[in-house]
Amino acid sequence: MKKHLKKFFALTMALCLVLSLSVAASAASNEATVSGGTATSAVSLSSTADGSIGGDPAATKMSVTVPTVLPIAVGTDGTVSVATDTKIVNNSYGAVKVETVSIQAGSNWSLTAFGDKATLAGEKVDSNKLGFAITLGGGAQKATDASNASAQTLLNGAVEGCFMTGVGDTTGNTIAVNYNAIVTPVSEAVTNTSIASVLFVIQWDAV
Repeated sequence: MKKHLKKFFALTMALCLVLSLSVAASAASNEATVSGGTATSAVSLSSTADGSIGGDPAATKMSVTVPTVLPIAVGTDGTVSVATDTKIVNNSYGAVKVETVSIQAGSNWSLTAFGDKATLAGEKVDSNKLGFAITLGGGAQKATDASNASAQTLLNGAVEGCFMTGVGDTTGNTIAVNYNAIVTPVSEAVTNTSIASVLFVIQWDAV
């Protein structure tokens, strides 16, 4: 039994030696043997976590920041004010795009068509209705309608204004988020009350 084991280990070691020699042979340099002769070197790519040769495999990391809050203030006459410096920033090395934008009404609130505030003048106080509109970059405005009171898709597929370059190009890695709203009257003062949430879906701008 011991003889068989010794033979098995000997064969295994011999096989490993042969394989290591074949790998070494395949990694050998190409050689130009005459004046004017050519030799070819393959260019191989490995994406690694730290960018080092032989490092842990990893794809390019996506890092995109979107606004935490889209604040709205409504005056006693129904006039709405919004933030004017809101933006999406691509901190990734690669180009990205905003693929979809959707909005969902908050608890006890409902979505309605966006337009002039006068369209809500006939609504009852505390009926908690929100009309919302958003524009990304230099694109077209996307707004809620009266089709669904709980959730609506405002953008389905990236269009002009949705694309951002990688972080290396500081002229194109940011897009402005311009938004507006109309809301029904409230009988009591409210502060920082959540009335809706906007979901941005970000994707690589890939071929």
